[in-house]
Amino acid sequence: MAKYILGNPALAEVREVAYVSTFPPRKCGIATFTAELVNSITGLNKLRDQRIISIDRRRLYKPAYETVEQKKTVEQKIGRDFLEDYVLMADFLNQSSVNVVNIQHEFGIFGGEAGEYIGTFLDRLNRPVATTLHTVLPKFENKSKEVFSKIVEKSTALVVLNKTTRTLIKQYGVPAKKVKLIPHGCPDLPLISSTKAKPKVGLQNKVVLSTFGLLSKGKGIEHVIAALPEIIKKEPRLVYYVLGVTHPQVKKNEGEAYRNMLHKMVKTLGLNGHVRFLNRFLSKPELYDYLQATDVYITPYVSPNQISSGALVYALAAGKAVVSTPYLHATEALEGGRGVFCKFNDSDSIAERVAEIIEDQTLRESLEQKAYSYSRKFTWPLVAKKYLKLFDELTQYSEEKKYPSTPTENRLSPSLY
Repeated sequence: MAKYILGNPALAEVREVAYVSTFPPRKCGIATFTAELVNSITGLNKLRDQRIISIDRRRLYKPAYETVEQKKTVEQKIGRDFLEDYVLMADFLNQSSVNVVNIQHEFGIFGGEAGEYIGTFLDRLNRPVATTLHTVLPKFENKSKEVFSKIVEKSTALVVLNKTTRTLIKQYGVPAKKVKLIPHGCPDLPLISSTKAKPKVGLQNKVVLSTFGLLSKGKGIEHVIAALPEIIKKEPRLVYYVLGVTHPQVKKNEGEAYRNMLHKMVKTLGLNGHVRFLNRFLSKPELYDYLQATDVYITPYVSPNQISSGALVYALAAGKAVVSTPYLHATEALEGGRGVFCKFNDSDSIAERVAEIIEDQTLRESLEQKAYSYSRKFTWPLVAKKYLKLFDELTQYSEEKKYPSTPTENRLSPSLY
């Protein structure tokens, strides 16, 4: 196979891609990821069209999506809990001019037990599929393992977001030739000092600790709040920002129980002047402003098995000193002095590590520089090019398979990263 060169007319170039995923206005991490990817690929100006197949209400064909970044894309929908929608959409794509289908996969966003309806979609589809894996566990439950096996079988390529996930999926017998490492993208932000950024959000003379993302019990924010009294003894100017709304699915099932518990903790510990909740889905510019004003960013997640954190990636992109529990993604992303680790579910450990960074300016600046330098390898424009390269290779592979002139044993290149 000739070496891929972006824009080389000699190769069978992808012209249309369909993305099966959640998508804005739905508020979730995968929806945000997909929107960023679509907009970044649009910026490359290489595709004729990108179709959004959003997992949402029971409405199959609805023109909806238009933004400043992208002139127009037709959004279509799959009703999450309606199996016939998956069948109809696969049939529609089979008759369309789409070259490649990209599935952004997380078990909970698809219908059926453990999201099994995506298997029906894959069985019916006759287009090459690149599936981006957002959740892989060291040990799957029986149904999840069955669904995962179907995805592995039917996907032409599997995109993993980090080396840790690539290692994890080996134990499930995934063919190495199917696996492509393309990191989670991040914004291309300038590196500026928190002191310079603070006036814009009214935080002059404050020491800022922050966490952002959709709230749920697994975030571990209660352990940070419990650590604050000890930190404030050493730094009374500290303010902790909790940025983001409750996860929509959590709110639907549990209401605001977790957020209310956090508010009660703040009141009980006498921390009203030191903890601020921004209970809204922040715009990108607003989120970037708060990240850049942060002195220490913290991801205190309680599960050691989390393989991807968009919030962590964005904190690195802003060049923040990070304190984190050692979940799978953090262990890889923060190695080599790019962050410091605290123990799981341990407020004393959090207090110790945060205070250490606040008190040691040299340490903080070292963490910031290393985090920022690391993130330059996966800004969204670079990630978009890697996806486009993969989509192009899948298009060529598909055409060679349909009209074989040479053996088609494996025409995908080695890891893209």
